[in-house]
Amino acid sequence: MREWRGKWALVTGASAGIGWALAVELAAGGANLVLTARRRERLEQLASQLRSNHEVRVVLLTADLAQPSAPQEIFAFTQGKGIAVDLLVNNAGFGAYGEFPRIPLAHQFEMLQVNITAVLHLTHLYLPAMIERRRGNILIVSSTAAFQAVPYISTYAATKAFDLVFAEALAEEMRPYGIRVCALCPGSTSTEFHQVAGQPDRTKGRQESAAKVARVGLRALARGKSCVISGVGNYLGAQAQRLVPRRLVTRIAARMFRPAS
Repeated sequence: MREWRGKWALVTGASAGIGWALAVELAAGGANLVLTARRRERLEQLASQLRSNHEVRVVLLTADLAQPSAPQEIFAFTQGKGIAVDLLVNNAGFGAYGEFPRIPLAHQFEMLQVNITAVLHLTHLYLPAMIERRRGNILIVSSTAAFQAVPYISTYAATKAFDLVFAEALAEEMRPYGIRVCALCPGSTSTEFHQVAGQPDRTKGRQESAAKVARVGLRALARGKSCVISGVGNYLGAQAQRLVPRRLVTRIAARMFRPAS
């Protein structure tokens, strides 16, 4: 975690869950932080804790990445403060549970904006300076849902598949410039994700802590990995799918996630 001591890290969706845990891990290693999320109160609570416990610099910006203008606003904010972001953490994201036609289209468009477009936009804004410095790091929080179709969270799984493939491709493109890119793929995690998505408890399975997931992601990035799956069980499950017909994997997932009649 000392890889980013004295450097600036930008974490989106930092007000809860994995984003909060990533901020804590980075601050413990001595990184200065730009934290963004929609909930100002939660950000202020986190910032106070980090400044007190780790004596790092923390600046806050309330931003809603469902708004197309938000990435540019975040970039302008860091530019205005003269902050050179060495680590960009694209963590913000959300899901929605249920049959596809029953989920409001506007909500699904917001999901695409947060989970895909904002990730693409922020990465495109911060990469040029990293290339110029010949140094930089990007962590994109994907999911084990990225490895197969998942009925009843179909749009969410598709967005995370984008994040995974984008991160892996970008990692190879940026390697000659000394820039590391990694996709972090957690499975079910003890956060408020399921509650926000409206996903029933029976679909959660065995959960990992957000702190553990954060450590796995940051260590993998520091080691130059382009993808990491958090948890041995999650890793084995993702790899085993390669041996089974895709349609069968999708049917199994449908039985696991199908809403109660």
